[in-house]
Amino acid sequence: WEVDQAIMTEEDRVVVVRFGRDSDQTCMVQDEVLFGIAEKVKNFAVIYLVDIDEVPDFNGMYELYDACTTMFFYRNKHIMVDLGTGNNNKINWALADKQELIDIIEIVYRGARKGRGLVVSPKDYSTKYRY
Repeated sequence: WEVDQAIMTEEDRVVVVRFGRDSDQTCMVQDEVLFGIAEKVKNFAVIYLVDIDEVPDFNGMYELYDACTTMFFYRNKHIMVDLGTGNNNKINWALADKQELIDIIEIVYRGARKGRGLVVSPKDYSTKYRY
């Protein structure tokens, strides 16, 4: 319920929600990065961490099957990000680079303020898992 309130009541900033398990290795990496950038993005974004075991309400709604998922909301609207991966709804890996994450949040903020529901990531992640 607190998550819903945060998403619905935040008027001027992007709500970044990390869904996952606090004990998961991938989530720990993502949490470190989010914690590290929280101060830098506080003017245009607010960050929440949600444990999918303690708060299972969103698992079906947002198809949260991955160990760690990051999603963006603005004025109660889910903002999709085209990362070149084919899944525009969420980031389902740990973005270890602080500047990359700041850039994505900034793009989401700029696009969402203009009324866009889908923004294009400054970096293409389609080759991230190439072997």
